[in-house]
Amino acid sequence: MKKQKQYYLIRLQFLGYRFSGWQKQPGYKTVEGMLTKTLKFILPERQCKILGAGRTDAKVSALDAAFELFLEGDPLEDLVFFKKDFNKNLPSDIRIISVKHVKEKFNIIQHSKEKEYVYLFSYGEKNHPYTAPFMANVQEELDLELMKTAAKLFVGTHNFKSFTAKPKENGKFIRTINSSEIKENTILTANFFPEKSYAFHIKGEGFMRYQVRMLMGALIQLGKGEIAITEIENALKIDSTTKFSFVAPGSGLMLHSLDFNDDV
Repeated sequence: MKKQKQYYLIRLQFLGYRFSGWQKQPGYKTVEGMLTKTLKFILPERQCKILGAGRTDAKVSALDAAFELFLEGDPLEDLVFFKKDFNKNLPSDIRIISVKHVKEKFNIIQHSKEKEYVYLFSYGEKNHPYTAPFMANVQEELDLELMKTAAKLFVGTHNFKSFTAKPKENGKFIRTINSSEIKENTILTANFFPEKSYAFHIKGEGFMRYQVRMLMGALIQLGKGEIAITEIENALKIDSTTKFSFVAPGSGLMLHSLDFNDDV
């Protein structure tokens, strides 16, 4: 007789500063590893596994992330209690936002419709040390207006091979960006933040490894005057052989929102 299985879509927030990314790795503290360890503690008699909607890098945070919980046996009796118990036993830098029972046909990878990443940064003077987990800091002056102009170049369907780490020959480098802009940071505030800080917002269906951080890295290089805007334009062409090497620090990046198809 086939064992009964349950499927849950769980949304969460986490501060990534002390984690070595999402994916479980032996000998490293990761978000997936901490979630799995906690689930084994609160559901000791149940067989379960989890699958994230994506993998974040070391030190990257999330205001709206998600994973699917595959649970053998009967449905959870009380989702309100389960969420409360899960949060009670997780560390303070991970928080469960919601738990939803979904159908077997739900696929957290295939049903993901759009992701928005936000990269927070400031420039000109060194930040208060408490700012480090949330925001990248460039102590040189930046040409912010030029960076704003360049950020709009990413919108549309382009070849982003120049903006990913160790690209494989058979990789899918043609990606579509729905929106891309730099504006003042209004997402996070704190009395120890600099007087002005900025946010690079970018939306798309999916991103390659380091893609957003390398796009941000190119924008920072442009703002410093180390590269010209034509280099970014040329890098986005189908036949581009341009290579960028600067990866912006992980601590400025967060997964800001995650949308799924309407039938979930």
